[in-house]
Amino acid sequence: MFEVNRSIALIRPKAPFLDWLQRLPGDLDGQLDLDILTRDCNALLIPAADDYASAADFVLQHYRLLFQAELADWCDDEQLWPEQLSPALFLEWFEVEIHSVLTDMVETPLEREPFVPLDLNAED
Repeated sequence: MFEVNRSIALIRPKAPFLDWLQRLPGDLDGQLDLDILTRDCNALLIPAADDYASAADFVLQHYRLLFQAELADWCDDEQLWPEQLSPALFLEWFEVEIHSVLTDMVETPLEREPFVPLDLNAED
């Protein structure tokens, strides 16, 4: 086992995010609930946290990219997104859960590939 010099932030959807999903055009009616959405939510490796506040601040500094990624996972039409993506709206739609200790129990080295955010303004 190896302790990793990172902490984890979980981004758990809340009821307003589910409400938005259920208003999207398509066949999501009745297929989703908060239990399903929160069971396998996004986990982020963040700098090792000395305290909850500094870890939460780090996440909030990146709220726009995180918000866009969460929305784009479900809908790539920006016209259907909320007009203003703000830190307050992010916290209304998502719970940020911090875990300060990360232990790697796998001997295989980590593999990394760059995350390339979806460019919703690019021409096809």
